[in-house]
Amino acid sequence: MPDSLHRRAVEMLGARIVNGTYPSGSVLLASELEEELGVSRSVIREAVRVLTSAGLLHSVKHVGSRVLPSEQWNPYDPLVIRWRLTGPGKNSQLRSLTELRVAIEPVAAELAALYAPHGFGSGLRVLAASMGVAADSGDLRAFLELDVEFHSKVLVGSGNEMFASLAGPIGSTLRGRAALGLLPEHPHGELTQLHMDIADAIATHDPVRARSSMELVVRRTMAGTSSVWAEQPRVFPGPASKG
Repeated sequence: MPDSLHRRAVEMLGARIVNGTYPSGSVLLASELEEELGVSRSVIREAVRVLTSAGLLHSVKHVGSRVLPSEQWNPYDPLVIRWRLTGPGKNSQLRSLTELRVAIEPVAAELAALYAPHGFGSGLRVLAASMGVAADSGDLRAFLELDVEFHSKVLVGSGNEMFASLAGPIGSTLRGRAALGLLPEHPHGELTQLHMDIADAIATHDPVRARSSMELVVRRTMAGTSSVWAEQPRVFPGPASKG
């Protein structure tokens, strides 16, 4: 039960910060949050700790917890990503994540073709084949989860721990597209074939083909969703300050 209360407090407070209910500079008092959320002081302390680690809050001794500007939030934190994808800045967040995919995933596929251990590509082939079955049967939920697993495995297969750490944010991107209704109702065969091409290239240690096939996947994704964020301004953060 306590874990459930902690999660609920984190979700409620985090979502309110991201959607602007608690604007930047606001000071949150533990006593008021206890009453507002109907939870204990220990639950509030744990929620504040989680949100502080994500860069949303900064504790000020004898004052409370100050809401930090969005430029100081951890852009790779899966919770921050999820809240942004369901908040007023969802289109900008989707753009940032999609551009991250275009920059990183083709290189990750190339590295996986060069360095992934024996048998790694065979596992990707199984996933790609399963994606085709899910697409043919119209099971979008299964297709989405297989897609997330496929792209996460490619990042891990690169052998680069920094790329591997992006599996969470990129999985959030794929799920966020679905939540925003940006996935096709019936994924077309060409898309599933491109995933099989990536798997085959990695299995046969063909880095050029692996990179080019992944490039096609992520750039087609960008082309299909870029209209969503066409009018969104870009963010140019200044020097960080705790304020």
